Amino acid sequence: MQKTSARLLSLLSLLQTRRDWPGALLAERLDISPRTVRRDVDRLRELGYPIVAVKGPDGGYRLEAGTELPPLLFDDEQAVALAVALQIAVTTGAGIEEAAARALTTIRQVMPARLRHRIDTLQVTAIERPVNRPNPQVDSGVLTALSAAVRAREVLRFDYTPETPPGGTDDDRTEPPPRRVQPHHLVTWGGRWYLVAWDLDREDWRTFRADRITPRTPTGPRFTLRELPEGDVASFVASRFRGSDGSGDWPCRGEVILDLPAAVVSRYTREGVVEELGPNRCRLVLGSWSWPGLAAAIGRFDADIEVIGPTELKDAFAHLARRYAIAATDPPPTQ
Repeated sequence: MQKTSARLLSLLSLLQTRRDWPGALLAERLDISPRTVRRDVDRLRELGYPIVAVKGPDGGYRLEAGTELPPLLFDDEQAVALAVALQIAVTTGAGIEEAAARALTTIRQVMPARLRHRIDTLQVTAIERPVNRPNPQVDSGVLTALSAAVRAREVLRFDYTPETPPGGTDDDRTEPPPRRVQPHHLVTWGGRWYLVAWDLDREDWRTFRADRITPRTPTGPRFTLRELPEGDVASFVASRFRGSDGSGDWPCRGEVILDLPAAVVSRYTREGVVEELGPNRCRLVLGSWSWPGLAAAIGRFDADIEVIGPTELKDAFAHLARRYAIAATDPPPTQ
């Protein structure tokens, strides 16, 4: 029979896996008597776990939510997932950074050595950018391997699955040769994981989607870390996803005046510059991938718009106006 402390942990682990547990089934799973189950449940209650008795033919127990947070029990994968989430929370700017850092330190201190090593090698940076799209799942082993290579500064070899061509199928893809990179950072952007690295064959910086990476072993030789063109990883990744040539700016940027309070516009403009011109008037400088895309983004505001420039933005508004006018016209009746 297990010692009391080990038995209590086993009982707590079982109670966390399902809503209701018949007492007889708990006794069978733990290889103890129903009387011992009752005593162990009482001990857990004394530790602060809100375990209630369930009435019924078999009787049983249920772990419910309480008014205070008792000690928690996690399996290995849960502990690693929690540590990754806390690392991301430290960088979100949501006002919980200090608490997340302290929680991560607390969890790490009580982890066994094998899990501490996994956590220490899994260093990530979160770059917030909300988007509405499905995010592919990445195997935790892949993330661990990528982060370990970043931390050790070792050349990484991997197979990279190319994106399916528009309108095509997986059979239309050609398998490229393995990539060889000097991994610099593992980041999240818009809910997806990316590896920022120096591509040794192309002699340039690249960002790779982690869900398309299959690492090869062993890793290569150690390397001296290069400096990113933008100085920090957040600026570099932002500039790459804006489609710029490394200037860190959007390829299309325009200026307008809106008949709206600056406080209202600023709430819905994450990366624009808003200047107050009066109680119900403001200047907005905003960027986008394309001129029609920029005009459409500005058109979201239900207000009169005065275009300051450039001419491409005015042309984009005219283009959208014609398109919207056609869309608003009733189609001719069918014969």
